Amino acid sequence: MKIGALAQKTGLSIQTIRFYERRGLLPRPERTQSNYRIYCASALKQLLFIKQCRSLDMSIAEIDQLLVTKAKPENSCSSVNETIERHIEDVNNRIDELTALQHSLLSIKSACADNVKVKDCGVLNELENVANSED
Repeated sequence: MKIGALAQKTGLSIQTIRFYERRGLLPRPERTQSNYRIYCASALKQLLFIKQCRSLDMSIAEIDQLLVTKAKPENSCSSVNETIERHIEDVNNRIDELTALQHSLLSIKSACADNVKVKDCGVLNELENVANSED
């Protein structure tokens, strides 16, 4: 199938498919005499696997590691479990960072009452104070 059909079946853009090819996540396809890319069913499966990994917010490096491991079905899957454990740690760290950000924003928001003049806006004053303290 051509790249357009592959894009339609996977829900990925043509540019994304080409990006995955350049990054080595997807093998380079055969080409027709007119230089069109022709993909086989395994490319479709591989792209759906990559798409699922991306939906879990896995990095390109993590996906690459999973694909390398997946290509050796007789080996131990311990590296897969390690990759997932590291990803869970990363997600937990981001949750902590986002929670801290939320608390900061709530604190800044509480510095201003509704319907005051801009010159008296506590939010803008708080943001300006932070910006000035970094100079």
